[in-house]
Amino acid sequence: MRDLANNLAAVLALSPAVQAATVKGVAIDLKGFDSVMFVVNTGTIASAGSFAATIEESDTTTDGDFTPAAADALLGSNLVNPLTADASFKIGYRGFKRYVRVVLTKNSGTSIAAGAVAIKGGATRRPVA
Repeated sequence: MRDLANNLAAVLALSPAVQAATVKGVAIDLKGFDSVMFVVNTGTIASAGSFAATIEESDTTTDGDFTPAAADALLGSNLVNPLTADASFKIGYRGFKRYVRVVLTKNSGTSIAAGAVAIKGGATRRPVA
């Protein structure tokens, strides 16, 4: 099939909310997929909130097993530090770990409205449900 809807999976990576502290997204399982891209969406920043987005990887879903993905495992440089208000940022992952997640780290200030979606591609079975 040549359409995107049957070849990609969109998965909630970080619930949209006002983030006032460092927050870790959910573990995204890449089993059955060859690629993933994260899209981080931001809204209002309160009181000079300064947040950075990073990607972590792991072979398990255990929180303590996640480590920052190496720079050569990331595609694109669209994730900025700090994140800006009312914008979308994307970054791809090409590492070999089974699980990945996005982390928003609070540098300073009060808060940011933000959320993220993981878009998984290269499905081994199609159509993707």
